[in-house]
Amino acid sequence: MNKDELLYKVRNELLLRNYSVKTVKNYLACLGDYFGLLHFDVNVPDVDQIKRYLLRKQELGYAPQTINLHLNAIKFFYYQVIGWNGKINIRFQKKTKKLPVILSRDEIRRIIDVITNKKHRLLISIAYSAGLRISEVVNLKVKDVSLSELRLHIKEAKGKKDRITVISDKLSNDLRVQMAGKAVDDYVFDSQRGGKLTTRTAARIFENALIKAGVMKKATFHSLRHSFATHLLENGTDVRYVQSLLGHASIRTTQIYTQVTNLGLRGVKSPL
Repeated sequence: MNKDELLYKVRNELLLRNYSVKTVKNYLACLGDYFGLLHFDVNVPDVDQIKRYLLRKQELGYAPQTINLHLNAIKFFYYQVIGWNGKINIRFQKKTKKLPVILSRDEIRRIIDVITNKKHRLLISIAYSAGLRISEVVNLKVKDVSLSELRLHIKEAKGKKDRITVISDKLSNDLRVQMAGKAVDDYVFDSQRGGKLTTRTAARIFENALIKAGVMKKATFHSLRHSFATHLLENGTDVRYVQSLLGHASIRTTQIYTQVTNLGLRGVKSPL
């Protein structure tokens, strides 16, 4: 069986198991690279060969998360596609424990204020106001918005899970205007060519505004979501409510934001 045939089998198995489009793309990319080494029996995992493959990725400067992605893809192939019943005893790399980049309320305001395009300004405002991932913003449909309750129904987000989150009443009028004349299945933030905006376009809107606002932090679109969670905690919102709004499966994922709030530092002064 050649490389293309193997990837076709992997793709079908991923789709049958309802993996996300992003995961399918990532796994196929990882395995396409791995199958380039095919001078071994594909039906039997060679643990030493896999280790050398992953170590090579490490030598090339790949992040631990990326190396783990390659390992997950390889394990999926052998366990779920080939049906291997043995063990692949390779431990995952420890992930780097970096704290998320948080934008202050003033920085958020400055970023929003410099955006002159009303639709783009609303897109960034909604992302921060509701704690949305970039994919969730571009996939938001008219039927997912409840202006009367100031709620968004986020459907099939990460992990194929639905959740409900909040939006600010300050945005209700702008949202009403943005959705005017649209059908329930239309995207809230449609592109000029029809259909939804791409995630790359949304990211570029944020990046341009970040530069224009003079914010020097190495922030990304996802920093809006990080800031949403942190600011809620600083406002006294219970961490379990924040967990629900973000759609985290584990409270431990949400608790990282307790490390970057300003609450504990306000009364602390440097001894110098």
